[in-house]
Amino acid sequence: MSERRIRIVSWNVNGIRAAEKKGFLTWLRTSNADIVAVQETKAQPDQVSGDLRAPAGYHVHWCAAERKGYSGVATFSRDEPKGITRGLGDPRFDGEGRVLISTFDDLVVFNIYFPNGGRGPEWVSHKLAFYARFVEVVQAAIARGVRVVVVGDVNTAYQEIDLARPRENRTTSGFLPEEREAMAAFFAVGLIDTFRALHPTAAKYTWWSPWAGARQRNIGWRLDYIFVSPNLREAILDADVYPEVPGSDHCPVAVTLALP
Repeated sequence: MSERRIRIVSWNVNGIRAAEKKGFLTWLRTSNADIVAVQETKAQPDQVSGDLRAPAGYHVHWCAAERKGYSGVATFSRDEPKGITRGLGDPRFDGEGRVLISTFDDLVVFNIYFPNGGRGPEWVSHKLAFYARFVEVVQAAIARGVRVVVVGDVNTAYQEIDLARPRENRTTSGFLPEEREAMAAFFAVGLIDTFRALHPTAAKYTWWSPWAGARQRNIGWRLDYIFVSPNLREAILDADVYPEVPGSDHCPVAVTLALP
């Protein structure tokens, strides 16, 4: 039986309009990706260029926040999705433009910009509630036998290996015990971290502070992930992180799957 190989890339672009000026469309054309999911677009669809709304070779769907210049995700795909869902079906979160779910013939892709808890305890609580609601939704999909891919900026480094300075950041949002415990629920329902599955001891990061030359010194955090459901475990061919790609304070992450 023949297999279909599909390459999926996720990237927090930290403003799609700024990323376009830094060469995003050139990168997209050379990415060799079947699906590109971007987070933190910070734009409504009517605020972006025609080239971004209709890029050559891709269909694109957007989920924007009600508040302009905030949050937002978009998914570029070679194949037109059969269905699009925006949000998690919860009014606490769905006005923030964080979730775009694309249904294709052979898999469902969740493109998510998870909340950042760095603005104080109330935002950590909001983040944890979002995690819990996400787990409910993805667990239901897995239980139905759906082949699920979850991509995005999770805003948490799960293990000590996932950030350069774990000891110094134990009380920093993004590495708080309660955030890591909430993320453990992702794995409890069966999600597989594709990068860690193939690279169990690799210390590679996807985000760097803009201060003090952190990126040049590689003092970073792995905040961006691609997860798959258990029925795709054997389909993982490759998974990697691309810190050499400029244009954002995050870098792209990717997975290649072999779908029967």
